[in-house]
Amino acid sequence: MAIEVFNRYENKYLLDERTYSLLRDRFEATMELDAYNKAFETYPISNLYYDTTDNYLIRASLSKPRYKEKVRIRAYGVPASDGKVYAEIKKKVGGLVNKRRTALTLTDAYTFLKTAQPPELQPCMNAQVLSELQYIAATRELLPTAYLAYDRRAYFGGGDCGGGTDDLRVSFDANIRSRRYDLRLEAGDYGEQLLGGGQYIMEIKVARAIPPWLCRLLSECKVYPQSFSKYGEEYKKRLRENLPLAAAM
Repeated sequence: MAIEVFNRYENKYLLDERTYSLLRDRFEATMELDAYNKAFETYPISNLYYDTTDNYLIRASLSKPRYKEKVRIRAYGVPASDGKVYAEIKKKVGGLVNKRRTALTLTDAYTFLKTAQPPELQPCMNAQVLSELQYIAATRELLPTAYLAYDRRAYFGGGDCGGGTDDLRVSFDANIRSRRYDLRLEAGDYGEQLLGGGQYIMEIKVARAIPPWLCRLLSECKVYPQSFSKYGEEYKKRLRENLPLAAAM
């Protein structure tokens, strides 16, 4: 069964092409490649974010409170209506990120978040996560607001460098695309570009502190963390460009 509960610290970095290539070469030599990347250079991740009619969740998140949360349906690639997806709730308390998810079919996920009525419990589902999602879906009256997808290359481990890095995961996301229309994951993997060409988002996820060898590498490359939320950036971009925020179905 896939991991359903994650507790970790996440640091994000905006990279140019040169820095991405440099870091990628170092990780290729010291870390294990993600299983999804064994066959493909990158793999697509698609997300359908849920929010209120007034975009409360993302507005609250951008105000940088101590506690914030997001709700989404995630798929790897373009799912069929009866395909497997994950309904997720992502919380951040202080600097610690807690992500909880449960597997569902896409049709069941849509119905669940629309009606706040969970499907009949199956062995692949997490009852506690269903309960948490049911509560927020009922109290917030959520609806799909934004589609976001990107191509990922990821690494984990790094034990050869020492420092207890079994829990370390590093990912590079590129070609981030979004839309606020045709809000169905099965509708296809397309949208407007969120970042400029040759830009990458690197995420470092670790249960404890970033290991010393990686801190030294980031310092050598003059790479520094910065606040970045894909959903948040999409929302801010629409505000800057005076684009409609109401989802068009």
